[in-house]
This record gives sequence, C-alpha cells and structure tokens, in this order.
Amino acid sequence: MNRTVHKNHGLLIDMDGVIYRGSELIPGADEFVSQLIDDGIPFSFLTNNSQRTRRDVATKLRRMGMSVEDEHVYTCAMATASFLADQKPFGTAYVIGEGGLHSALHDVGYSIVDTQPDYVVVGEGRTFTMEMLERACNMVKGGAKLIATNMDPNCPTQHGLRPGCGAIVALLESATGVKAFSVGKPSPIMTRAARKELGLTASETTIIGDTMETDILGGVQLGYRTILVLSGGTQREDLANFAYQPDRIVNSVADLDPGSLFVHEEKVVANLAG
Repeated sequence: MNRTVHKNHGLLIDMDGVIYRGSELIPGADEFVSQLIDDGIPFSFLTNNSQRTRRDVATKLRRMGMSVEDEHVYTCAMATASFLADQKPFGTAYVIGEGGLHSALHDVGYSIVDTQPDYVVVGEGRTFTMEMLERACNMVKGGAKLIATNMDPNCPTQHGLRPGCGAIVALLESATGVKAFSVGKPSPIMTRAARKELGLTASETTIIGDTMETDILGGVQLGYRTILVLSGGTQREDLANFAYQPDRIVNSVADLDPGSLFVHEEKVVANLAG
C-alpha cells in the first residue's frame, strides 16, 4: 500500500555520485527513489550536464530500474534556456554544445545561428573545434553575451576526465577578456527554478548532493536544507576546508529514510576523525 507523507516538502537530488557513478547504480539508490514515489514526495533530479535532454536522462534512469518520469529531471540546459527567454524573448544564440542544449533553446523559442547572435552559449561537448572557438571569440568581442550552462571544469567518464564546460569557458574568457555568466549549479538561478517547478518554498526544500562546491553551496545560498552524501566527490576529511557545512552527512542515499527525512535536525559538525 502506498503512503502519502510530507507533500509540503520536496527534494532536489544530484545524480552522478548520488544515484549512480558513471553507468553503475549506487547500491540502494533505486529503493530510495521508489520510496519517494510511493510516499508522494515531490523531487527533481538536477544535472549540470547539458548534453542530454530531460527525456534522455529520464530514460537512462528508467533503464537503471527507477520508475521516474521526464518531469523528474531538470537540467542546466533547461535552466539556461529559461533564463535567456526571460532576458531576451525569442533571441538568437551561437551554441557550443550538443543536443540537450539545442533542444532546450528551441523549446523556449530561440533560434540557433552562425552569425550575429545575441548570446554565445557554452555547454559540454565532445565535437567542438578550434574553428568554433575562434568564431565564438569574435562574436563575444563583437558584442554577443557569453553564457555558460555551468562552470564545472571537467566531466568524469569511464575512461577518466574530459574537459568540462568550465574549461571551455575559461579558454574563451582568457581569449576575450570577458567573464561568462553561469546559470548551472551552484547558481541560484538553476536551484531556484528547479524548486519553483516543484511548487515548493525555500523552507520546504532539501537538496542532496555529493559535492560541497556545487550542490551544498547552492543549497546553503538559498536557505535550503542540505544533505551531503559521501558516495561521490566530497569525502569527510574534505569538510574542514569549507566555511559552510551541510545540515546532514550520510554515506549514501541508502542511509536515508524518506519517511523521516524532513524531521528538523540541528546542523551537524563534521566528525573529521570518524
């Protein structure tokens, strides 16, 4: 029998390092997500990877055994497109990125062009060329605004690290002397938009992530409750390096009980020896 609890609270959940590592599901993550669905707890998966559409990401999760819908996914490409549509409706963009970013921009009425764009928009990609970067530099110097879907310097892959959006943007910033405006985590633009899509207030929102510099920082900045899992990028001994701390630390989402997830707890002090 399904239970319905805590509909006035919800979760923003990072994926890589929280739900899976690469193509491997983190043990217990599927049961955790199933319980969220059974309990009727609103949640959204957040990703700073702009390559795939929300449907593509949801399909990957379903193939891993989770009964999620497309609407359970919110990408930095979607956040970027929404932001640009608010700034300049039906504008134009030159895009360094892949299908997920193109699709998100088209969905909000943007045209993707090769000359005189309003914005140069940079996401993850494996097919960009020096010619594309040169063209982007000249567009930015010509007045186009430089937008980053995120500033992650690298992307983990099965074969190691691949330069991420932040690395590509750093090249363009260095070449043009123009600083990019970033929309993805930890920017409040993305985490606020994802929260609003769930119909929640800040006090009703908890963010779960594995990285202090993105997920936890983004939550702290907006007054969300924060839960750090140690199954990904940040380890317990790293916590001494940060001026801010999560509200709770667990080894993985398998240690979280959705039924008691929203009980108020005092902010934890990291046990650096444990």
